[in-house]
Amino acid sequence: FSNLDNPGAHYKTTGPEIWRQTGGAITHFVSAMGTTGTIMGVSRYLKEKNPAIRIVGVQPDPDSSIPGIRRWPQAYLPEIFDASRVDQTIEVSQREAEETSRRLAREEGIFCGISSGGAAHAALAIARESPDRCVVSIVCDRGDRYLSTGSFD
Repeated sequence: FSNLDNPGAHYKTTGPEIWRQTGGAITHFVSAMGTTGTIMGVSRYLKEKNPAIRIVGVQPDPDSSIPGIRRWPQAYLPEIFDASRVDQTIEVSQREAEETSRRLAREEGIFCGISSGGAAHAALAIARESPDRCVVSIVCDRGDRYLSTGSFD
């Protein structure tokens, strides 16, 4: 939670890959906020390329617990987190995250975990607002880790 190599790796690799793969057309980057390394590194890179890109963090709503995503109290924010790098935070329920994970497995063949389902749920909501948007999210965990939870029954 304080290792600068975490966001540094995403600044050096993930951010440039997203930029290249979208041809610079990305309008929104959506990321679950666990350690916050992904969102910090990618946001730094993308904002250097185009300050208009919206960076969206995803956290559980107050009544939910989503493995891998945290609702960080101010006193416990990771040392690497810089709130000025996040333009918007979207809250997702555990039910929404689980349903989206199941949908991704069923419809797209992407067997991801619940935190990825939460990020995808938020990304899909943003994309529905305007067909002209290029919304990118990260699948940050695997579904097999959640088989014993009943989330995929």
